[in-house]
Amino acid sequence: MSSESAAAPHPHHAGPHHVDPRPVRRMVPRSRDEPHRVATPLELFFDLCFVVAVGQAGRELAHDLAEGHWGDGLTGYLFAFFAIWWAWMNFTWFASAYDCDDVPYRVTTLVQIAGVLILAAGVPRLFADQDILLSVVGYVVMRLAMVTQWLRAAAAEEGPARGVALRYAAGITLCQIGWGVVLALPHDVRAVVIPIGILAELSVPVVAELRMQTTWHPHHIAERYGLFTLIVLGETVAAATVAVQSAVDEHEGLVRLLPVAAGGLLICFSAWWIYFARPVHDHLRSNRQAFLWGYGHYLVFGSAAAIGSGLEVAVESAVHEAHVSATAATATVTVPTALYLITVWALHARHAKTGAAQVLLPAGSVAVLACTAAGESGVLAAGLVTAATVAVGVLLHARER
Repeated sequence: MSSESAAAPHPHHAGPHHVDPRPVRRMVPRSRDEPHRVATPLELFFDLCFVVAVGQAGRELAHDLAEGHWGDGLTGYLFAFFAIWWAWMNFTWFASAYDCDDVPYRVTTLVQIAGVLILAAGVPRLFADQDILLSVVGYVVMRLAMVTQWLRAAAAEEGPARGVALRYAAGITLCQIGWGVVLALPHDVRAVVIPIGILAELSVPVVAELRMQTTWHPHHIAERYGLFTLIVLGETVAAATVAVQSAVDEHEGLVRLLPVAAGGLLICFSAWWIYFARPVHDHLRSNRQAFLWGYGHYLVFGSAAAIGSGLEVAVESAVHEAHVSATAATATVTVPTALYLITVWALHARHAKTGAAQVLLPAGSVAVLACTAAGESGVLAAGLVTAATVAVGVLLHARER
């Protein structure tokens, strides 16, 4: 980064009252020490539109799991969720470093939103027929819009910072060309090539920032990830609510659904509590820590959304509409719940814990998995375990204080 760019003050603070951008600004880096840095209304709108695609992937996963198509469902879900998460994450870190909130920036971000809606429209085809055309087109739209952002940053930079921006633009462009090639390949070859494409996408930030790092803001990044976690958990609650409502309307089996509904609510409430039990921005002190934390949230977001899919399957199982056993239906809830607990612990909860509190979440994840054996009552048991995990954590924290 040139000394001129580093010293240049950012033209605005992205506070809640900023609504009148100038037509065009220089896209210079924002300071990592900028005070009062919060998520903008555009970023919140971006998240809400992205969760549409999350909801689509979750519904299709629930359908495949309920039908017993575990392999196809999980493969489609992992692929679709990667595309959603990776595009979201790249925009989030770029915005933390370069958000200038001018007209070109806003328009380009809206193009990215259009891309995720195209991707969402293609998710049912992806699950039903392994037709990836529409999903890939939506993904490429999002990523090429990101290229224009990096080229704008390169135009305003000099020296090493300009090189970082150009490497990002070149790397993303090459990856999108690769996805175009994937579309032309036979279906049996795609299964081998797609993982290579995913690895190439993941490597772009590592290569681009090998010699110099962008100036992301720790408080802003922590807030952005927290907000997306909230939205995904909200989508989980909504999906479970719709499933319960539909089951009651069709079968009038409210009594059979109460344990699933109660257990699901306890899991969602506990998931929120555990994630936000401690602030995490102080842990994000270096690029290495931030990269591991940011990449690891693929599992946090993916498992949080999958809990909602599992609750839909558990509801269908309770009214005898799922084509899987009660134990398998319970596993669709307990497995993602256990994954969520252990991942949140590994990424940031463990850094603020000592003594017995250090093993609380790992022990809770094992106990949740054990609830799978309870069959029809397993979801309620898992909810009680997660609630007890939160209660013990609160008591241990009070004792420490």
